[in-house]
Amino acid sequence: MKAIYAISGPTCSGKTELAVKLAIHVNGEVINCDSVQVYRGIQIATAKPTAEEMLGVVHHLIGYVDPNINYTAADWATDASERIIEIESRGRVPILVGGTGFYLRTLREPLFDSPKTDQKLRQRLSMIHQRRGATHIHAMLRRLDPKAAERLPVRDYVRAIRGLEVFFQTGRPISSQQPDRAEPPEFSTRMRLFVLNPPRVELYEKINQRTERHFAAGLVDEVKNLLAAGIRSDGNALGAHAYRRVCEYLRGERSLESAIEKSQQDVRNYAKRQLTWFRREPGAIWLDGFGDDARVRDELFDAVENQ
Repeated sequence: MKAIYAISGPTCSGKTELAVKLAIHVNGEVINCDSVQVYRGIQIATAKPTAEEMLGVVHHLIGYVDPNINYTAADWATDASERIIEIESRGRVPILVGGTGFYLRTLREPLFDSPKTDQKLRQRLSMIHQRRGATHIHAMLRRLDPKAAERLPVRDYVRAIRGLEVFFQTGRPISSQQPDRAEPPEFSTRMRLFVLNPPRVELYEKINQRTERHFAAGLVDEVKNLLAAGIRSDGNALGAHAYRRVCEYLRGERSLESAIEKSQQDVRNYAKRQLTWFRREPGAIWLDGFGDDARVRDELFDAVENQ
């Protein structure tokens, strides 16, 4: 069987443009691997590709999940597996694109069969996080599941909350259940991961400029409309960086200028965490530059053709 390709890297590094070029080159179709782009109606600050940017390449798993659903990595892995099988059945090449490293890892190394999210419990834990911060959430997990807490950075409140949820729902630490994983899918051994690694200073400047464009394009009004439509501010969809800060602005917790600056800082920090994450991924092939760089494109094509 042919290889399956994944294009990843930090936000704002040009993954979509490079993936579309690769799809055209190898007769492929793109599968979104971004945890915010999956949501319907969450648009301006997600960098979802436009029809013009897709250049006629078929894209999957974009804008199809209700924003009030806390869609998980396991949910995405199931949907992505189905798309991979369907795309290959038509003789085309699947190309996974996005910066959510946990999604890719879950696809290659399936999680244990964890309980579905209890929304009331999630809301209670989210409220604790809002009042007390990530350090307190991590301390809670450390008391209940020291092994899980030891593996998580103190500020990784998302996975710490999930660890708490599993403990309260099952009565067992998540660390004792995680070894009970399903077998990896057949295609996991055929996945080839390429990671963009642009110059840090240039990347941060692009992030700052893009964030300003999102606010200028009406991000605040988009969030107002989403909230008016009943989308929860404490869900995964509006928990994304700029959306979270706009919600704080609308609640009177910060100024608009502060919301913009904090969003820029959040996204810069996220880009740094993404690069750290992918350095731990075995077999990753690093491409030094942005996705719109012709040299990076040629390097990718050479690697694909020589495998």
